[in-house]
Amino acid sequence: MLVALGGCGISEWHVPPFGSTKELVVATVNGPSTFYEDSQGNYIGLEHDLVSLFAQQLGMRAKFVVYGNREELVDAVRHHKVHFAAAGLAIPLEGTESGLKFGPTYFGVKPQLVFNTSGQAPKNLDALSGKRIAYLDDPVISAIVGQLKAQYPAIDFSQIKASSSDELLSSVSEGTTDYAIAYSNQVDIAEHYYPNITTAFDIGKGTSLAWAFPDDADQALLQKVQDFFSGIEKDGMLARLADRYYGHIYRLDQNDIVSFLGSMNGRLDTLRPYFEEAEDITGIDWRLLAAVAYQESHWDEQATSPTGVRGMMMLTSDTADRLKVTNRLDPKQSIVAGARYLAMLKDDLPPSIKEPDRTWFAIAAYNVGTAHLGDARILAERLKLNPNSWLDIKETLPMLSRSRFFSSLRHGFARGGEAVIMVSHIRNYYDILQKYKPSYSPVFKTNF
Repeated sequence: MLVALGGCGISEWHVPPFGSTKELVVATVNGPSTFYEDSQGNYIGLEHDLVSLFAQQLGMRAKFVVYGNREELVDAVRHHKVHFAAAGLAIPLEGTESGLKFGPTYFGVKPQLVFNTSGQAPKNLDALSGKRIAYLDDPVISAIVGQLKAQYPAIDFSQIKASSSDELLSSVSEGTTDYAIAYSNQVDIAEHYYPNITTAFDIGKGTSLAWAFPDDADQALLQKVQDFFSGIEKDGMLARLADRYYGHIYRLDQNDIVSFLGSMNGRLDTLRPYFEEAEDITGIDWRLLAAVAYQESHWDEQATSPTGVRGMMMLTSDTADRLKVTNRLDPKQSIVAGARYLAMLKDDLPPSIKEPDRTWFAIAAYNVGTAHLGDARILAERLKLNPNSWLDIKETLPMLSRSRFFSSLRHGFARGGEAVIMVSHIRNYYDILQKYKPSYSPVFKTNF
């Protein structure tokens, strides 16, 4: 996969017609809901994953061209600088946009009014007279704003040239913008980075995301795209990819996030060397380990549960003995042992479980145990679900508390729903740490 920068200053160029090249050139924008680089230098994002899978099925190589804003991106599509755009583009409510043709829809979104929670939540637009509402260039939102301007002349509707929705929503968090209009998927992600913003209400009608093609796009390409989306919707891959980026974002409330951010900027600095040492030993990202520890103990080395698990990583006495821990309340010993235990759980999983699901399975096993996780996989097979997919296992784990399911399974009752919530919380904490804390380059890695 290649990545290039597009935009102003780039000379006019055209891609070879589809079918005459092995390179699929796709326009995108940088952002958490589209295409971005993770802490290990890998490109990820829902659009990245969809395009990469599509190119792989075609036997082609994907080349992403990253544009600074929607205007530049759409211009690139119209003038055949790319084969198409995959950038979280919402289909206009009338279904058309000059010079563009949209492919199959794959994710529903709603325009929403976003505000800073330091102020009072507005009940309706009548309460916003004299206020500024910012929004990005977008045909759906722009059309809605065009109607609202006539109804609410005292509101300052302001289209801004922010490079991404994250930049727009961060301005609401910082207080430099009174309010903003953004899509629900963008807000869902941003709320976990900026806990002082939230949604007041929906504005206008919902729409869906789709890839955009030039009006005269190659019909063979359009048919391939149609077949691709039909296939991944039918086999569940589309749902699994959506779950990877959006399936964990609805569990934490604002107080949870505020508390975590406060601890992240205080207590974590003291513990970070221990987490980094644990990454050296196991190869597991220190921030994921920190997220597990926060979920387990809120980074309290004295934590003790009624069932007798203790310490930063809430180890049982048996696990501690197995890992030769002499003092479960010693934060260094607990963190390193917990990391080693998580690495063991990952290594013990069947090779058919791939990342990132493999990590979520291991974290679930950390909570509910490998035996019950195995039962959840057996139950998934019985229900014609995928035993190697976290999207499906998080459906069957809660069933382990229901007698009509667990009575026929070897290991019986389990609080599987708690494991699902635990994984969801950890994914959220990990997302936040990846945004705010730099990665760490381990000196060495040892597998356990």
